[in-house]
Amino acid sequence: MMAAEETKRRHGLGRGLSALLGDDLPADSDVGEEALRLSKMVPVEFLKANPDQPRKRFDDSAIEGLVNSVKEKGILQPILVRRHPTQTNAYEIVAGERRWRAAQRAQLHEVPVLIKDLSDSDTLELALIENIHREDLTPLEEAEGYQRLIDEFQHTQDALAKVLGKSRSHIANTMRLLQLPDEIKSMIDDGLLTAGHGRALIGISNAEDLAHEVIKKGLNVRQTEKLAKQGRPEKALKKIRKAVDRDPNVEALEHSLAENLGMKVHIEDKGSKGKLTIEYSSLDQLDEVIERLSGMRAAAAAESDSEVVEM
Repeated sequence: MMAAEETKRRHGLGRGLSALLGDDLPADSDVGEEALRLSKMVPVEFLKANPDQPRKRFDDSAIEGLVNSVKEKGILQPILVRRHPTQTNAYEIVAGERRWRAAQRAQLHEVPVLIKDLSDSDTLELALIENIHREDLTPLEEAEGYQRLIDEFQHTQDALAKVLGKSRSHIANTMRLLQLPDEIKSMIDDGLLTAGHGRALIGISNAEDLAHEVIKKGLNVRQTEKLAKQGRPEKALKKIRKAVDRDPNVEALEHSLAENLGMKVHIEDKGSKGKLTIEYSSLDQLDEVIERLSGMRAAAAAESDSEVVEM
């Protein structure tokens, strides 16, 4: 019985999505034409934003791009609304708030809407699903959307994967970001860290300190993962700091020596002193290094004697 109810629920969600998707549907789209045929025109000021809108941030540049499209072609996909629960002659937006915002900026007087009889629960569920389908959500907004669909509407990760066209592993990995400290979540929301950085820091005791260092040094995800996997992160951090701060001239010299010798060379620069390490893989290579160094020393001595004679 429970399996049948879950199947019915998934099919219901699928039908709901067809009415939600598409800020960018072409004008000759069958779905767009059918939706427009069933829609009605409503004054822009009659529409009200959903106070429980799952999306917390709206990208101004993305909306501005939509404004240009709205001015040129109008709104191709109606805004999904329900009658406002507390205001007369007003509608609450269920899906399509970006289109509504773009219409306001484009100074449209009316917009096409589809009016649906929806409960508070249905409104929230559809708003969550529509937002997750958008590609401009932050990773944390996406993760919070999945969590709410599971907690408040009893969906499983498997069911969401099928309905939303996402892999189960993607949903699980995205939701893991919710385990991060709030400070690191803010860094991801602000674009200072990627979701990959965040996942590498999950479960680390001094994650906030490492996150600041990652941002400061511009570490990539792979370096961050290496840092997080060390038994003593402070030692790994010291090594990574050195790698990031290395003098490019020293690196160039290291590369030149390695090419000339045909061996791996590492220069550890400590200001006025340092260490030169040459790795050889056979005794023959060691003999070659010794011969070259001895030859260079003999040549230098001969050049010095020559300068003395000339004087």
